[in-house]
Amino acid sequence: MEMFCYQCEQTAKGQGCTVLGVCGKAPQIAALQDLLTYSLKGLALVAVQAGKQAPVDRAVGRFTAEALFSTLTNVDFDPERFPPMITKAVDLREDLKAKLPGATFTQEAANFQPGESLETMVEQAKAHPLAPAEGERADIIALQHTTLFGLRGLAAYADHAAILGQEDDSVYAFLYEALAAMEDDSLGLNDWVGLALKCGEVNLKAMELLDAGNTGTYGHPEPTVVPLGHKAGKAILVSGHDLMDLELLLEQSKGKGLYVYTHGEMLPALAYPKLKAHEHFYGHYGTAWQNQGKEFPAFPGAILMTTNCIQKPKGDTGDKIFTTGLVGWPGVPHIPGVGRGKDFSPVIDKALELPGFPTDQDNGSVMCGFGRNAVLGVADKVIEAVKSGAIKHFFLVAGCDGAKPGRNYYTEFVEKTPADTVVLTLACGKFRFFDQQLGDIGGIPRLLDVGQCNDAYSAVQIAVALAGAFGVGVNDLPLSMVLSWYEQKACAILLSLLHLGIKDIRLGPSLPAFITPNVLQVLVDNFNIMPITTPDEDLKAILGEAA
Repeated sequence: MEMFCYQCEQTAKGQGCTVLGVCGKAPQIAALQDLLTYSLKGLALVAVQAGKQAPVDRAVGRFTAEALFSTLTNVDFDPERFPPMITKAVDLREDLKAKLPGATFTQEAANFQPGESLETMVEQAKAHPLAPAEGERADIIALQHTTLFGLRGLAAYADHAAILGQEDDSVYAFLYEALAAMEDDSLGLNDWVGLALKCGEVNLKAMELLDAGNTGTYGHPEPTVVPLGHKAGKAILVSGHDLMDLELLLEQSKGKGLYVYTHGEMLPALAYPKLKAHEHFYGHYGTAWQNQGKEFPAFPGAILMTTNCIQKPKGDTGDKIFTTGLVGWPGVPHIPGVGRGKDFSPVIDKALELPGFPTDQDNGSVMCGFGRNAVLGVADKVIEAVKSGAIKHFFLVAGCDGAKPGRNYYTEFVEKTPADTVVLTLACGKFRFFDQQLGDIGGIPRLLDVGQCNDAYSAVQIAVALAGAFGVGVNDLPLSMVLSWYEQKACAILLSLLHLGIKDIRLGPSLPAFITPNVLQVLVDNFNIMPITTPDEDLKAILGEAA
């Protein structure tokens, strides 16, 4: 069975995966995800009309966000979990139709009926592939897919926020609007440019909701020294992004004689006051998601995957790894439930069975917790340092990590930044340089870890506040963005930055395969977005421009 998928940065040959996803996605999964997306378009067509009569039940929006999130890269690889979602999308669609007596829907997606078996659904998916177009529609489809992949990232942030009790009907309404628009052939290039940028605008709202959920529940992150070694004893490793899952695990494992460690994007969790108050929440283990294959087999305890970033378990990892939430891998035990209704006893019991670390080990430490509250708390010092010339430039070196050798660019770039510059970073791309000792400028660390990928909201707020303090626009600040992308959350964040009118972004390690030359030219003409070159050349260009 053939497939086509080009939604991530590592897609085969920079064009598209057609045999097996580089991420491990099988053709069967790709087909089911395409069919789920198609069924969501049908649901959205009806939801848009229903919303004109009365507010659509938030449960529909929650489901739409969860279903879109499940199609994001490295989330759900379990084929058995997709047919129920496809069926539910159709059931919700028909429930909404029942509230619209007399309404007719001529679009095929609004009347699609799924087969009764997984195999039948896989066959049905062949009629609704997500693939590039040729000819005059190539650019429109490219912008559609840019918007769709942005929607998947937006849906992930909306789901994270909803788990913490933060929702906004306007976010769900846009999911319906954009998905329904994908079934409207009358929309032109300008319409899709507008929808892509609106996706960025709404994603900013979703990240604001998530920020409110995180800080309102766990407090504002504080600058925190995080050990990279370990303590002798039983151990649990938590990866992904979901802070509530981590909180519940910490509460349920208290007094059990074990230590909890973060992995990947969970590192910033160690800076939240309510979470780090747990005495057995010790430190960080490992680096970014793509290194699971060597890091997880070496971890002597249980492993919990929350949200996205799972890979095929290697070695004996399959005997000690668990998933929860939307994450799934065939044969891996899943912790069911939503929000605070989860029981992590199987994870804790497995950790107590396994040997744990035999001795203490000191592997140094890193600093995290420089969210907007911490940075703006010393804004006067930062502003004075800029005015005095002690700080000449800021770099936001942020985004996703991945396995391509070209990502060493980001390590070298940070290492070569001058001593009178400050590097802000967030998301897992920081693991290319998170342990670099860059020193400080008048007590201000030169390397500031802002947090997870969703904490791009914090970085934006820092930039906006500095721009306000200097009475200039963000584009006039001595600030340059050098970004790395891998999956669809990064697409959503990039669209948010473009919505804000931020220009001169450098993007790498390669440009998205779903962007056509004409669409790329639109981005270049309007935002001067550009590919990374070499660290030396880019630093020279940036600092030359700044001078």
